[in-house]
Parts: sequence; C-alpha cells; structure tokens
Amino acid sequence: MESTQAIVLGILQGLTEFIPVSSSAHLVLFPWFFKWQDPGLAFDVFLHLGTLLALLVYFFRELWLITAGGLASILERRIGFEPHRQLFWMLGVGSIPAAVAGVLFNHLAEEFFRAPLLIATMLALVGFVILWVDGHYPSLKRIEEMGYGYAFLIGIAQAFAIIPGVSRSGATMAMSRRLGFSREAAARFSFLLCIPIICGAVVMKVPDLINQVGAEMSWNYVLCGFGASFFFGLISIHFMLSYLRYADLAIFTWYRLFLAIGVVIWSLTHP
Repeated sequence: MESTQAIVLGILQGLTEFIPVSSSAHLVLFPWFFKWQDPGLAFDVFLHLGTLLALLVYFFRELWLITAGGLASILERRIGFEPHRQLFWMLGVGSIPAAVAGVLFNHLAEEFFRAPLLIATMLALVGFVILWVDGHYPSLKRIEEMGYGYAFLIGIAQAFAIIPGVSRSGATMAMSRRLGFSREAAARFSFLLCIPIICGAVVMKVPDLINQVGAEMSWNYVLCGFGASFFFGLISIHFMLSYLRYADLAIFTWYRLFLAIGVVIWSLTHP
C-alpha cells in the first residue's frame, strides 16, 4: 500500500466524518472504485482515531468542563442541574445503543455491510430522510434543552451508522432535527456524541491494529492516514458548525443521491 493512498483515505475520513455523507461509505467505495487493496476495518478505525483527536482539540474547553462536571457528579453522587454535569450523563445514555449495536453486529460491519450496492441504497434512503426531516421540522431548541429521552433517541439513530452509507452525523442530526433542535445544536451534540463511540471502537480494534501494522501495512502508511484525517477533520468540524448557522442540509442530500447513482451505474458497467 502506498502512502499516497493512505493520505487520500485520511483526507476522505477527515472531510466526511462530520458531514452527513458517510465517511465509512467513502472509505469502502474509493478503494473499490480505484481497485486499491481494501485496507480493512481496522485501518478505518485508525483513521477515526485521527478525527477523534480533531474533536478533542476543537472541543477541548467544552470537553474539559463536561468531564469535570461528570467526575464531580460521581464523587458527590448526584447529578444536579448544572448543564455540563447533565450533558456528561446524556452523552453516556446516548452512547448505549451504538455500543450495543457495535458488539452485536461488528462481524456484519466487517463483511456484509461493506457491499457497494447496499452502501448506495443507504446513501439514497438516508439522504431522503435527512432532506424531508430537515425541511419539515422547526429549528428552535438549543443543546441546553437536551434531555435524557432525546439523547437516547439520538443514540438509537447513531446505532444505525454501523451500516456504511447511513452516516453517523447524518443519522444523529436527522433525529435531532426531528426532535426540534436547531441545525447547529444538532451538529454540536452529534459531534460530542460520537466521541465515546469512536473511543470504544478504537479500544475494540487495538489487537487488530497491532497485528496489521508491520505485517500488512507500514507505520508510515498508518501515520500518513492518521495525520490527514486529523488535519482535515478540524477543517470539517469548523466548516459544519459555521455552515449550519445559515444554511440547511439539502446540499448533502443531493451529493448522497448523485454518489449512490454513480455507484449503481459503475456496478452495472464494471461487474
């Protein structure tokens, strides 16, 4: 595997992880389209580690307050009404569905769920859902109005992102919009909610990563992908939070539909 390929995949991961177009779909489709060797789910997780670092850097101050509030609530054995304490536990509640899905369906994610035509179907289907929900529900609630029930429902939506083409950010933002949250609040909670899940995925895949690095891929390859995903992840986070203050999600739906159509046509003409 060439380092150039790792950088391309890292750029794709960084740019698409926080935009509702499915980073996992792009990481499967690009090697398939260009006939590159599929680096596998373990390498995908390493790219996610780059975007995880981007999240930790971008939201450092907020995450510090959330973590401090959570630890304080544990030590005092009460949650109270302080926003950062509540947000700590809501992120925990929202992470449960995706954690369960990851444990139960991880083997399907590595095999069946990576089929290009299935990915195209999910790109189109979820794209229509995002377009319809974003255009039909109000943008009134702020992230401070998040509740445990809301967090759990958004977490259920996140669980479906185990299927490439769904998009973690797309599913969670669509559910947040359905519950009446503003686009910016939906994006911010979506980004915070993916942190525990990415951490869990990385921990689960550590043995695979250790086995692959050195045996199937070089450290240079891995670090190139990691660095690209981190840098472009920072750009993507800032872009989405700025863009959604003034615009809707329609452009991402049309991108998903064109990509899905392209995958189907390529599958039929290049069997």
